[in-house]
Amino acid sequence: MSATKTEKAPRMVVGVDGSASSLAALRWAVHQAELTGGTVDAVVAWQMPATMTGFGFAPVAVADGSEMEQTAQRVLDQAVSKVASPQGGPPVRRLAVQGFPAPVLLGASADADLLVLGSRGRGGFSGTLLGSVGQHCVRHARCPVVIVRGDFARAA
Repeated sequence: MSATKTEKAPRMVVGVDGSASSLAALRWAVHQAELTGGTVDAVVAWQMPATMTGFGFAPVAVADGSEMEQTAQRVLDQAVSKVASPQGGPPVRRLAVQGFPAPVLLGASADADLLVLGSRGRGGFSGTLLGSVGQHCVRHARCPVVIVRGDFARAA
């Protein structure tokens, strides 16, 4: 089902964190976009680190977030370069957004046709089937959510 001239091309949002699972999700979304004539928004969320000064309820000194943003952008660029074809293929837009991953992904996918996530990301207990970000997105997304297992790369 590819988009015709009168239809809007399907837009997929993919959560990227550099993990094997998120790379599999990005690979799946790019493949799906090729089949449907869609576009892909690869999204990485980043947070400014806060360092505690003192004990108890002391004020928090917020570090400069430029290094975190650059690291997030580098993770995103590496992921897209591993998955997207340099000879063409569907458009892949890269978005590095400051914020917690679940709200960032929900916001980015609010008007999307599909939200694509890896089954597990970088954080949390590695034995869980679906991480906390994925669980939150599955429950609260306004669009369908596809969860891609990390072994999609071997199956494709």
